[in-house]
Amino acid sequence: MKIGFDARCLEEERISGVGEYALELLKNLLEIDSENKCTIFSNSFKQENNHYLRWLAKYPNAELKRFFFPNKVLNFFFWYFNWPKIDRLAGRVDIFFAPNINFLPTGRNCPLVATFHDLSFERSPHFFTSKARLWHKYFVNPRRIARNAKKIIAVSESTKKDLEEIYGIGSDKIRVVRHGVSKDFQQIDRNDPRFLDIQKKYNLPYKFILYLGNIEPRKNVLSIIAAYKNLISKNPKLEKYKLVLAGNVSPLCREVFDGNEDIIACGYIERDDRPFVYNLASLFVYPSFFEGFGLPVAEAMACGAPVISSHNSSIPEVAGEAAILVDPNRPNEIARAMESILTDKNFYDKIKERGLKQARKFSWEKCAEETLCALASTPAFSDQSGKGWADIPKN
Repeated sequence: MKIGFDARCLEEERISGVGEYALELLKNLLEIDSENKCTIFSNSFKQENNHYLRWLAKYPNAELKRFFFPNKVLNFFFWYFNWPKIDRLAGRVDIFFAPNINFLPTGRNCPLVATFHDLSFERSPHFFTSKARLWHKYFVNPRRIARNAKKIIAVSESTKKDLEEIYGIGSDKIRVVRHGVSKDFQQIDRNDPRFLDIQKKYNLPYKFILYLGNIEPRKNVLSIIAAYKNLISKNPKLEKYKLVLAGNVSPLCREVFDGNEDIIACGYIERDDRPFVYNLASLFVYPSFFEGFGLPVAEAMACGAPVISSHNSSIPEVAGEAAILVDPNRPNEIARAMESILTDKNFYDKIKERGLKQARKFSWEKCAEETLCALASTPAFSDQSGKGWADIPKN
């Protein structure tokens, strides 16, 4: 059998949550399923080689189909003409998988399986620019994608509930498959010389409170700043802990750093550097207003950083009892949680150990296995299943 995989999100120079998901899932699918062929569909007007896909050559069960159309033009044809059929463009695959919500026309005999990470653009449209809202409504139309897909993968129970309530998708069409945490995200020996290189590279202080993720309104960065200011004003001894905000800055948040000299903005953290940055952090704070999964929470816990996060959307599923969950609308509550962790060594150690244990529940291998199960159980999938599908549960 041939499985099509839309890897266009890996054409970005800097991948974030969805790109991380696609990259890790693809690697693990190829590792655990050597019997079936996986055709990776990639498209970018840029002609240079994609460094996120160079490793594919070592897998005999992988085939890269790379095109160089402008994606805006290709998406226009997909959307308005329902052509070309992506399964034929990719070489006549039997089933096509989309790791994020893009409208992809497939042939009559090729079912589409799509992953929905969140419906934040439906629940909280005010967090998006007018351009982004128009893009989702008229050029992506997630509702149409959800209805056209033969099977939907939701990355959390929270996202599944939103798909049922907002789009009216039946529960039997949705399968919850949670993200994993890469093995790179772990506690690292403090004698590793790379720590010094990472500190210099991103201008990191000796002790700091970390936020890592896109800096955009939905992530509630303003409350992090307010909480930090509250923390050090009430407890001046904690001024030795600086606040580090890491990630790409949205146009809607460029004013965040104005007049905040005490805050260190270190920009985008390269993927291979992130485990070291998490390990260096004294505390990780992520009081997002809405998350489909919240991968940074799991990654930080895996690296031994105590976590403060929100009590909403999917975060309780990810954090369990291993983090301090707060009301994201109350900076004073976030500040009290920061103080509790930074001033009580026993409490610090307790939260850290719980986090390490919780993070072990998430693996990309498990994510890949459950994704294969979802593919195999897709309605209209050919009954002439190839070798390698027989042992995969169909429910």
